[in-house]
Amino acid sequence: MASGDVHAPERVARAYLSAVVLGPSRGVADFVAAEGPVAAADAIRRGTAPGGVLRRSEARAVLGGEARDLERIAALGGRLCIPEDDDWPSWPLLPLDAVESDNADHAPPLALWVRGSAPLGRLVDRSVAVVGTRACTGYGETVTAELADGLLGEGWTIVSGGAYGIDAVAHRAAVATGRPTVAVLAGGIDNPYPVGHARLFGAIADGAGVVISEYAPGVRPARHRFLARNRLLAALSAGVVVTEAGRRSGARNTVAWARRFGRPTMACPGPTTSAASVGCHHMIRSGEALLVTGAAEVISEVGAAPMIADTGPARPADVLPRPALMVYDAFNGHRRHDEQNLAFLSGLPAGEVRRALARLELESLVSRDDDGWYRVRNNSA
Repeated sequence: MASGDVHAPERVARAYLSAVVLGPSRGVADFVAAEGPVAAADAIRRGTAPGGVLRRSEARAVLGGEARDLERIAALGGRLCIPEDDDWPSWPLLPLDAVESDNADHAPPLALWVRGSAPLGRLVDRSVAVVGTRACTGYGETVTAELADGLLGEGWTIVSGGAYGIDAVAHRAAVATGRPTVAVLAGGIDNPYPVGHARLFGAIADGAGVVISEYAPGVRPARHRFLARNRLLAALSAGVVVTEAGRRSGARNTVAWARRFGRPTMACPGPTTSAASVGCHHMIRSGEALLVTGAAEVISEVGAAPMIADTGPARPADVLPRPALMVYDAFNGHRRHDEQNLAFLSGLPAGEVRRALARLELESLVSRDDDGWYRVRNNSA
């Protein structure tokens, strides 16, 4: 579906669902996937949806402002991107569907509100999340700016959370050079948070990047929404880099999500006397993150992911059956994996993993040696 079809029934229905559900819900996501967005929205309005779905939505089910929300986002030069759109980032978001979890936030977004005209799917096809402390030091600013500039120069999109500190430095590195960045917010994109970054968000949207949120216009940020937002930072990136973080930094939550998805997680070391780097040092020491000191090391870890061509034949991975795609997506960087590890990362039974590996090997997408299975690099996947 073309994202410009503002009045498509599926888009109007998902605008309603976004405003009613307020964030991730596995039960609602499964219901929408089974019934379709139009029928699911109608069932919630009528009170005929399953009990768990109604419990999550009944407090706001009487809302009827989806048309107003779509008009509001259009006035900002934005749109509502939905799974039915050609531009939907289905590949990066696959882990939110594929991996079983007891975490209430482990669910795909029902829709993404987007400010900016750049194609979302293409932006995140080759992206790295750069995150860290809000109270960054001069050292953290320098490390972040240099790392972001190196990644941007190699054609990678910078994904971050739009906060003060490290996030802002990473975004500004992209804006200053006219290169792409994605700011993922924890509230409605019509009310920028923090307010002090209103001009930065405008520059991102007016330039080569986008500002996005799964929350409808008018929704205010809240602590639990920042934690839910972090799963999107991790999912929409090929890897996560923490350039500076204190002991209690929320960046560790983003790293935890990335590890759950099987994505590479990295951290930059700082001065041993700096409290602002304690979190990075802890993640490196505990094995939560790999030590990196520059963009080249980050790219080596996440792999040289291919850009999507404007035209041409489908890539081999685009036509894989779902189980094979889930296993393929479980590989990260150039690391080796055994079948048990791939079963854990993909959420599939061992038998299905073995069948998927056979298909992937036949397609020359993966191979194996004495150390295990690995993704074949420099292919057309």
